[in-house]
Amino acid sequence: MLETGVTTDPWEYCLYIPNDPRAVTVSRRTLRLILTMHGLIRLVDVAELLATELVSNAVRHTKGPAALRLRWSADVLRIGAWDADPAPPEPPVSLEQAADLEEGRGLALVKACADLWGWQPLAREGNRGKVVWCELAAA
Repeated sequence: MLETGVTTDPWEYCLYIPNDPRAVTVSRRTLRLILTMHGLIRLVDVAELLATELVSNAVRHTKGPAALRLRWSADVLRIGAWDADPAPPEPPVSLEQAADLEEGRGLALVKACADLWGWQPLAREGNRGKVVWCELAAA
């Protein structure tokens, strides 16, 4: 059951960010504000973790700008991170394997915490980058 004041109408936001490690904090705080304003407080903690991992990867592993995309539709929150690199993300390891790694745990956390996740190129031959996304159901 959704909290009182939750909008059931679909909405979408996109925050374009520079390739700067500080953009991760800006993205996380923006996500928290958006979800709070839409009455989705109980999704905030997990959504912040997921967005942090996705945006961190976009900023850390590419050289160009990035974007955080949020979409609410049919009681599902989709969180996406766009970057200009067309290369697919590294496949996630299991959480058990990730425990011993200094890096590379991000997508393992996304896989473990999200209801669904994936990635897609945004143009033929990857000329416009990719989006790595995950979904959280409200119920």
